[in-house]
Amino acid sequence: MEDHNTPGENMPTPGENTPTPGKNTPAPEDTNATPLSTTPAESFSESNEPSQDQMVPPTRYSSAPPQLRNTLDLSPVNNKIDLLFAEAKKILIGQSELIELMVICLLCDGHILLEGVPGIAKTLSANVMAKTIDSEFSRIQFTPDLMPADIIGTSVFNMKESEFVFKPGPIFSNVVLIDEINRAPAKTQSALFEVMEEKQISFDGETYQMDIPFIVIATQNPIEQEGTYRLPEAQLDRFLMKINMKYPTPSEEVEILRRFKDQVGKLDLSSINKILDKEGIIGIREILKKIHVEDQMLQYISDIIQETRNHPKLYLGGSPRASLAILKTSKMTAALAGRDFVIPDDIQYVVPHVLNHRLILTPEAEMESLSTKQIIDEILKSLEVPR
Repeated sequence: MEDHNTPGENMPTPGENTPTPGKNTPAPEDTNATPLSTTPAESFSESNEPSQDQMVPPTRYSSAPPQLRNTLDLSPVNNKIDLLFAEAKKILIGQSELIELMVICLLCDGHILLEGVPGIAKTLSANVMAKTIDSEFSRIQFTPDLMPADIIGTSVFNMKESEFVFKPGPIFSNVVLIDEINRAPAKTQSALFEVMEEKQISFDGETYQMDIPFIVIATQNPIEQEGTYRLPEAQLDRFLMKINMKYPTPSEEVEILRRFKDQVGKLDLSSINKILDKEGIIGIREILKKIHVEDQMLQYISDIIQETRNHPKLYLGGSPRASLAILKTSKMTAALAGRDFVIPDDIQYVVPHVLNHRLILTPEAEMESLSTKQIIDEILKSLEVPR
């Protein structure tokens, strides 16, 4: 299983006990800065300016003191994410980076591919994330005999009305968990192409729109090969991130045993409270649009993608969709760091997760036992970092 630590010396991994990207990069001083407030915001608006007596130390995502903070009020984002982290950690232990990456994908309107060996909480993580959102949830277990109609729905003859009526399938939900996605053949996988990219289903001359939010969380096991199918590249490119899950550390495993030593039967998730709803997600996405990206950061993203297309060890590089994915996720990473501007650390943090499933090695690179992670590290180290 690939090691997906963040590349580069100045690319720390955000998490509970680790610094956030850009921790050591002070924000530019702004005399008109608006400090954060711990008081929950009534709405996602920049006009809710806290008074001087409401100024508090920055949250754990903050990268600068309150007096250096920018004018964009990011406290609604940080407050919600802090609450979401707290709810998720009621069940998930030692998965701070996983939770943060899943939140980034959710708020960036992107889909997630979770890959890992059996028993490391891939399905549980998806269920926990769905529980924190006030929305509909459905699960589809992919099997070799699954048909496209089992996913998107089919027409059923209504005897009373003497006409065919469309019956929506389980894909018509807000959070859709697809378990063991690589167990279904290409014909079934193709049923996901339209809905994952365009958020709609076309059936029998009619178009059905998905509600907000719509996110697919898929899991796959890289070890088992019998009865599995390689996902089409066109489908892999539709996942915003591929997150490679790893075993817990010894101390985390002890904590897992301690917390669930009295657990009998099915794990109870009823203690998880719903933090985000449709309006909240839309509000955060509106704030995300206001995160500033300098031209030199756009050039940096372009240089990374161009390097993947011209690298001698890569048969397939990143697409324009990959460039946009890096841009969106780096803006969300900056927002979680309490900044309204993107820095190179944000880009470097998300690049491995955005690109690792989009790149294809040449046969020669595979014979050398190279991994896409190693190629991404090499590219990031070879490029000049904008100042």
